Amino acid sequence: MIFRILEDQYAERARVEKAGKAAAAAADLRFMQLALTLGRRGLGRTATNPAVGAVIVKDGVILGRGWTEVGGRPHAEVEALARAGEAARGATLYVTLEPCSHVGRSPPCADAVIAAGISRVVSAIEDPNPLVAGQGHDKLRAAGIAVDVGLCAAEAARDHAGHFRRVRDRRPHVVLKLAVSTDDKIARAGHKPVAITGEETRARVHLLRAQSDAILVGIGTVLADDPELTVRLPGMAKQSPIRVVLDPSLRIPGGSKLVHSARQTPLWLIASEVAEAAAATRLGAAGAHVIHVADRPSVTDGQSRPGLDLAAVLATLSEKGVTRLLVEGGARVASALVSENLADEIWLLRGETTIGADGVDALDRLPLTTITQSSGWRVRDSERLGPDTLTIYDPT
Repeated sequence: MIFRILEDQYAERARVEKAGKAAAAAADLRFMQLALTLGRRGLGRTATNPAVGAVIVKDGVILGRGWTEVGGRPHAEVEALARAGEAARGATLYVTLEPCSHVGRSPPCADAVIAAGISRVVSAIEDPNPLVAGQGHDKLRAAGIAVDVGLCAAEAARDHAGHFRRVRDRRPHVVLKLAVSTDDKIARAGHKPVAITGEETRARVHLLRAQSDAILVGIGTVLADDPELTVRLPGMAKQSPIRVVLDPSLRIPGGSKLVHSARQTPLWLIASEVAEAAAATRLGAAGAHVIHVADRPSVTDGQSRPGLDLAAVLATLSEKGVTRLLVEGGARVASALVSENLADEIWLLRGETTIGADGVDALDRLPLTTITQSSGWRVRDSERLGPDTLTIYDPT
């Protein structure tokens, strides 16, 4: 009988311990997801620093929260610690990226965490920056702080993709956006624009713009559409990204909406090394920033056309602080990015409009099945946006 009683007691203790661990794991997940949500507030606004989120918790109560502010400072951890104050001692810090351990424009966040008396750090992912690369976690552990790494790592890696790509490959994370008709076209014959998607989709695209450091189009898109390339969501106009135009010969009209607004929202014109100096001077006087990169002419139907080395363009943008780049067109630019493996994710927005056989193909001379039916791409997510469909593809 006594053994049965002991067995029951041990079983009950095990059940309680298991339930406690499950509750603790659920709490960790909940607070890390909050940190990720907070960090996303800084997307498109913190370059060259990553947009980090942080939450400080003790006994299930949130004491402080923070996210990387505009321009990259102050860092999320410092913001959260300031809000928690002395109550941070003995608390747990949830942070979406390893706290920095080096002296940059700000003192090391790891030192601030130690000084605040934090007892445990839950970090989503290690920072690949060689100046950090595990050293922040090591410093925390050396100070007696318990450190857990890896919770929500995949989500954090997506949020910090721009930072990771810039550190590892010296180029931005490239998101290619394609709005296509039911028959895989992006415009009518002669590149005449047509409304392909609805209001809900356009709102999502404007949010994506706000979360990007820069938005890029080719000169063909500018000449055909005369776009503004700004964020037109209520209260978010100031979050419009840098507008970048691939314009080898500097053909952009001085009266275009982009040039007209260049003093309000930055406009960068990527020109070839042999572009006309007078045009560069004229556009510079209007407020545009002309950047020269290496030429790489293309040959179409036996004729050579001025072109740019896309890899060199991306490297130049990275050097200038761009970590997240949204590419919105046109067909030749999209085709080049896909064929040169320079797109890191593709947002395919399909509307209900049908354009016809004489319309402009989404990927110029490449079929759209290069993405949709290729072993080189996989569907990460798909959702309905009103009458439209958004499918996000990642490289395999």
